[in-house]
Amino acid sequence: MQKPFYVKILLVATLLLGFNAFAQDKDNQSVDEKGSVKAEIKEFIAHHLLDSHHFTLFTIDEENNEHFGFPLPVILWDNGLKVFSSSKLDHGQAVAEVDGEHYALYHGKIVKTDAQGTINYDAEGHATNVKPLDFSITKNVVFIILVSLLLIFMFSRMAKTYKGNNIPKGIGRALEPIILYIRDDIAIPNIGEKHYRKYMGYLLTVFFFIWIINLLGLSPLGVNVTNNIAVTFCLAIFTFFITAFTANKNYWKHIFWMPGVPVFMKVVLAPIELLGTLIKPFSLMIRLYANITAGHLILMSILGMMFIFKSWMGSSMSFVLASALSFLELLVAALQAYIFTMLSALYFGMAVEEPEDH
Repeated sequence: MQKPFYVKILLVATLLLGFNAFAQDKDNQSVDEKGSVKAEIKEFIAHHLLDSHHFTLFTIDEENNEHFGFPLPVILWDNGLKVFSSSKLDHGQAVAEVDGEHYALYHGKIVKTDAQGTINYDAEGHATNVKPLDFSITKNVVFIILVSLLLIFMFSRMAKTYKGNNIPKGIGRALEPIILYIRDDIAIPNIGEKHYRKYMGYLLTVFFFIWIINLLGLSPLGVNVTNNIAVTFCLAIFTFFITAFTANKNYWKHIFWMPGVPVFMKVVLAPIELLGTLIKPFSLMIRLYANITAGHLILMSILGMMFIFKSWMGSSMSFVLASALSFLELLVAALQAYIFTMLSALYFGMAVEEPEDH
């Protein structure tokens, strides 16, 4: 089968980048200088993927620790409630004193320390400082709240346009085809006409939430909510609980005592089927997390090549590849929302399936 034209272009660009990288190795730059640039790029990518207690729009001067943004509230439980502004931590450069206790940022986590900010290590080089319970409003939490409010605003406005009129107005005209697609092509085929209505609210919410959050992750704001495994875990656990608590007795019967199977096989299959119910949300969690994280890593790495290749060819090819990948990531943002919603609907359908449906 012949490859599409755009695939050929990407392959040629990749080969040119590889040739340029080989040529760069022959350059007269020192290894130390290259290594330092690569190390800075790796550090920047790692920092970009992390959540933060401070919302930073851009950095003015890295050496003098000057950033443009605003601090977020830090909420800790450490022998009582401790609330203070993240500006006291100064992007990890200062120690915050609160009620006689001292706290510092260590690899994005808040740890207890002394006035000098001492970090203690064990024999394997792991920090042993106590970590208080952290309920802080981080950058990811801010955008989760903002997207939630945006969804409430969009759907409430759309619902009002239907009062006394079956034709949507404004934003409802853009949302209605997507909602109908989720109902007619995801919910009804997988769950069935009889039960799909009670799951539509969740399916619509999770689709639009993941989609909008993924799109924000591609913006210059540096928001990477779905590449935080805690977030994808929460989304997956919602699907698991809804499946478990709305399942009928036929669903549980097929798990613990499968009908039409010899008793010995029922005993063997029961733990396997039970494990399967746990693997399903785990796969949802990992799939969303891994795809979004991989996309960000590759995109940032290609952009980083522009600072490694010191030639017009390498920088130009890096820019072209990064642009092409950015358009591909727009598709991935919607695709991951669709897959999560589709699989959730499939699990719900299995949970409410009646014996006569077989």
